[in-house]
Amino acid sequence: MRFGLFVPQGWRLDLVGIDPADQWDVMRDVAQYADQGSAFESVWVYDHFHTVPRPTEEACHEAWSLMAAFGAATERVRLGQMCTCMAYRNPAYLAKVAATCDIISRGRVEMGIGGGWYEHEWRAYGYGFPPPGERLGRLDEGVQIFRQAWQQGRASLDGKYYQVDDAIVAPKPLQPGGIPLWIAGGGEKVTLKIAARYAQYTNFDGTPEGFAHKSEILAGHCRDVGTDFEQIVRSANYNVAIGSTEAEVEERLQTLKARLAPVVGEEKAEGALRAFRGMPACGTPEQIVENLTALKNKGMTYAILYFPEAAYDRSGIEMFEREVVPALQD
Repeated sequence: MRFGLFVPQGWRLDLVGIDPADQWDVMRDVAQYADQGSAFESVWVYDHFHTVPRPTEEACHEAWSLMAAFGAATERVRLGQMCTCMAYRNPAYLAKVAATCDIISRGRVEMGIGGGWYEHEWRAYGYGFPPPGERLGRLDEGVQIFRQAWQQGRASLDGKYYQVDDAIVAPKPLQPGGIPLWIAGGGEKVTLKIAARYAQYTNFDGTPEGFAHKSEILAGHCRDVGTDFEQIVRSANYNVAIGSTEAEVEERLQTLKARLAPVVGEEKAEGALRAFRGMPACGTPEQIVENLTALKNKGMTYAILYFPEAAYDRSGIEMFEREVVPALQD
């Protein structure tokens, strides 16, 4: 199994209490920590503008600015977004941005891309909020533009949503064939079909039942479009709360709640814990190894991990590296 690490960037209120002038140092240090070790193959950020579980005035740093910065500040780890919203940027422009980041990082960028879902920030930034069919149509056309731009250095498309007329993307990314595509989302009729056509990686539901079901749907789309299902890496994201005992796990969750509650209120803070409780990466090291081993046996071979306390305390990351990764790493 391969592992990626989310860097705290504020979207999930994981920089609260840190002066904005110091937040870049914190983010860079977490990325460099991952870069200097061997447990994590990649570091990741989210592509969002407003915080969750509700919009606040707390920091939420922009994903592709961070991609460029991490590219210059690290040497080994690969750099991803989970996931970029296609409609937030013109795809020809985004192909150019990503190619530049790939050059800065000497060929370490991954392109996580999806249709987008966070209505509040869509409307706040003036993007409207088109229906799912349009959002996914834009995803499909945008990916076609990416592939042309990165493989040929030029892109043209007279699409329903995007019109590009010989857009030059020079220089191309350093990676042969272009930047790897992660099609994120589990939409069964459209998103997974787009993944079957274009993706080197997918990212969807990481629960045992959900992962098995989405994998079955993806396999069917691969058969329909003539893609080798086994060549697509299937990944999932996991919220981690780890402790040597269940009491320590609960203490870590209560620390998270105590940070969130003054910002979003007691009810939403408690609700945020539901994304951890009962999930595969919440528990003791032995419990997490058992859960992820079962998922590995179902074909989940790349786990991207979110530690909510990473900006303040690396003990959970260190425990995971020490007691979970060796049991699962290829």
